[in-house]
Amino acid sequence: MYTFLALAPILVVFILLIVMRLPAKISMSIAYLVTALLAFFIWHASGAQVAAATVNGIIVALTILFIVFAAILLLNTLKESGALVAIRKGFMDISPDRRVQAIIVAWLFCSLVEGSSGFGTPSAVGAPLLLALGFPAMASVMVILIIQSTPVSFGAVGTPLLLGVWSGITDKQDLAQSIAPTTAENYLLQITANVGLVHALIGFLIPLILSAFLTRFFGEKRSFIEGLKVWPFAIFAGLCFTIPYFLVAKFLGPEFPSLIGGFIGLLIVLPAAKRGFLMPKDTFDFAPRAKWDKDWLGTLDEVKYDDSATPKFSLIRAFSPYFIVIALLVITRVIAPLKAFLVGDLTTISLTNLFGTTISSKIQLAYSPGSILIITSLLCILLFKMNSQAVKRSWSNSAKTMVAAAPALLFSVPMVQVFINSGSAAEVATALPAMPILLAESAADAFQNAWPLVSPWIGAMGAFIAGSNTISNMMFSYFQWSTANQIGLNSDLAAQVIALQAVGGAAGNMISVHNVVAACAVVGLVDKEGYVIRKTLLAMIYYVVQAGLIGMAIIFGQIWWWALAVLWPITFFGLMSFYGKFSRRKLNGR
Repeated sequence: MYTFLALAPILVVFILLIVMRLPAKISMSIAYLVTALLAFFIWHASGAQVAAATVNGIIVALTILFIVFAAILLLNTLKESGALVAIRKGFMDISPDRRVQAIIVAWLFCSLVEGSSGFGTPSAVGAPLLLALGFPAMASVMVILIIQSTPVSFGAVGTPLLLGVWSGITDKQDLAQSIAPTTAENYLLQITANVGLVHALIGFLIPLILSAFLTRFFGEKRSFIEGLKVWPFAIFAGLCFTIPYFLVAKFLGPEFPSLIGGFIGLLIVLPAAKRGFLMPKDTFDFAPRAKWDKDWLGTLDEVKYDDSATPKFSLIRAFSPYFIVIALLVITRVIAPLKAFLVGDLTTISLTNLFGTTISSKIQLAYSPGSILIITSLLCILLFKMNSQAVKRSWSNSAKTMVAAAPALLFSVPMVQVFINSGSAAEVATALPAMPILLAESAADAFQNAWPLVSPWIGAMGAFIAGSNTISNMMFSYFQWSTANQIGLNSDLAAQVIALQAVGGAAGNMISVHNVVAACAVVGLVDKEGYVIRKTLLAMIYYVVQAGLIGMAIIFGQIWWWALAVLWPITFFGLMSFYGKFSRRKLNGR
């Protein structure tokens, strides 16, 4: 009964947001109420605990809205300055094919952004860029969210492992005894190599999947196969990222796999694409805007381009704000003294022990990607010699879009915080662990002998709830190790189970509600969050199932698990192709 009740908030979100497709502000307000009532009356969490979790959630939501505002501001600044015309022409010169543009911007450029910053920055930077290139708002969000998988485990210079997994495996006496004589630091490096391997084995197909999803859901023919026709270039781009990514994870550690993988991938793929290497024979483009489904469109003003006009700026000058963003993100994350200052006491507002509980909150605006985006937007005024009216329009329109996105985030993030902090008060006789921990324990009891198959789903559940691979790893890394130990796996194989947790946690970002809400907000796609999750859920299922199959093959060494891991992508592509044909017949009335 308690397991079902712990699952209730997730079911409410699934039914209201994904099945019924209600706006997130309605779905998440109901989900928050259900979660708070369960925490207070069934889990016997104190009123102060529920209130503290709610306040912490509101603070986190406001920091996300700060990033949303800054991301929209940069887009509007580039639009008002005329720089977007040059950026669009530059990508068109590389390739007019929308599949190729999506792979370059989302898979390679945004993986580089993820590696340097994480925490939703790829959506804040990449989705508006795709929108500016002429992608439908919903397509922009879907494509960016699908790549929120492979690079995420090493996002923000390795934070999901350095902070998330590390906090789960350090200071645990039974774990330390099990892995002796090695140290926790070396054990983390072992887990890092495992994470890199599993991600690489799955992730090299992600460019092909995002291309096929793009043509299936947003192409005029609604064809999954149309996206698969770009397979030589897509797999080439996938390998150009995942090979250096894995090598860095194995030999250098968790800080730079995504950052270096994205950088090397861009260095190889951009000139190759410009020279037509492995380019598809046909060129895919969207139908004329008049034929687009109204659900694809956001509230941001449509930018009308005259592709025959000569841009006001060179491509390098027009794209320089993105170079500035990347440079500032890397500098503030890699230079230790600067990072220490930006997250230190002088620049941090700390709210500790809210309402007498153990829940605390921090506001670090100086370290936020939003500050970097705003600084870059201000530099653009000088760089592009903008007049005061253009600057005023960009700030005003950005504020309006942020306000429209606020209600959904102000309910979804507090709901998450109450869910995570729902553990019973210590003095309660029938104390219960927090809802996500109870769900994980129930899954472990039910699937012990096939735990590696289930392990990534626990990670994905944690990220879906928390909106963060880091927090998912914090919650479940030690739990994953304990479960592996209980079913008789040695410390080396238990490290593989923890890696599956991290991989699943990365994939869960594709469907995390407040990630989706924030990504939709930066392109003005309000109240369409459920439509997006219905699409990215399919990609997440592919990723998590494949991680489980590869995990079973590595841990138990049975050839038939490897055979299933080979067959699953073929089956997935086949099912999606069949679904696409069925949908086209239905669309045509046959």
